[in-house]
Amino acid sequence: MEVMTHSSTFLLPSNHHSSSVTYALVVLNRPLPRFTPLLWNHAQVRVCADGGANRVFDEMPLLFPSDDALDVRQRYKPDIIKGDMDSVRTEVLDFYTNLGTKVVDESHDQDSTDLHKCVAYIRDLTPNLDKSNLCILVAGALGGRFDHEAGNMNLLYRFSTMRLILLSDDCLIYLLPSTHLHEIYIQSSVEGPHCGLIPIGMPSVSTTTTGLQWDLNNTEMRFGGVVSTSNLVRGEKITVQSSSDLLWTISIKV
Repeated sequence: MEVMTHSSTFLLPSNHHSSSVTYALVVLNRPLPRFTPLLWNHAQVRVCADGGANRVFDEMPLLFPSDDALDVRQRYKPDIIKGDMDSVRTEVLDFYTNLGTKVVDESHDQDSTDLHKCVAYIRDLTPNLDKSNLCILVAGALGGRFDHEAGNMNLLYRFSTMRLILLSDDCLIYLLPSTHLHEIYIQSSVEGPHCGLIPIGMPSVSTTTTGLQWDLNNTEMRFGGVVSTSNLVRGEKITVQSSSDLLWTISIKV
C-alpha cells in the first residue's frame, strides 16, 4: 500500500517550510487563529471567503498591537476575495480592491458554500499552483455553528484527492483516505499531545495504529461504538491504516 506522509510544518516559522509543499490559505468568516500570520507567510496564494475579508481587515492588526493598523492591512492583503458577497463589508471590499485584490462574485451560485467555491477556485488555478503537492489551509474552519463545521468537514470528503486542513485556535483536522498507509510526523513544539481518529460517514471495520498512547489493533470503530477520542501521541511518528476514511485531529499549542 502506498504511503502518504503528513507534517504540520506550516505551524513552524517559515524557515522550517518544506519546499516540497505548496500551501494555499483560505480565511473564513470566523475569529482568526492567533497563528494566522504564520499560515499567511507559508502560503503562495491567500483567499478570503466572503466575510473572511472582514476578519483579516479587523483582526489582523490586533495580532500586531505595536504596529500601525494601516501598515498591517497593507502587508496582509488577500490575493482574492471570493463568495456570494453577502457578508463582506463595502468599505473592506473597496479597501482591498484599491490594493489590487481580485474579487470573484459568485452570488449566482447558492448551491455551494463559500469554502467550496474557494477550494474549487484554488484547485482550478493549476498549473499556476503545483497541485501535486498542494495543501490548502483553512483558517477559522472550526467553532461556532455546528452545521457550518459539519459542512466544512464534508468538504474533506468531497475533495478527498486534495489535501485540506481545517484549523482553529485549538486543533486541526484532516482526512486520512483508506487508500493509503499514513505516516504522521508530529511537530511536538506546536501540536499535541491530545489527538483522535474519527470515522465519519461509515464505520471502520479495521483500524491499526502505532505511536499512540492507546493504539488500535484491527479495531472496529463506529458511532455508537468505539471512537478514538482523547488519545495521546507518544512519539514523533504516528502510523494509521484503516479500512475506511478517517478524520485525524490533534491539538494545537502555538
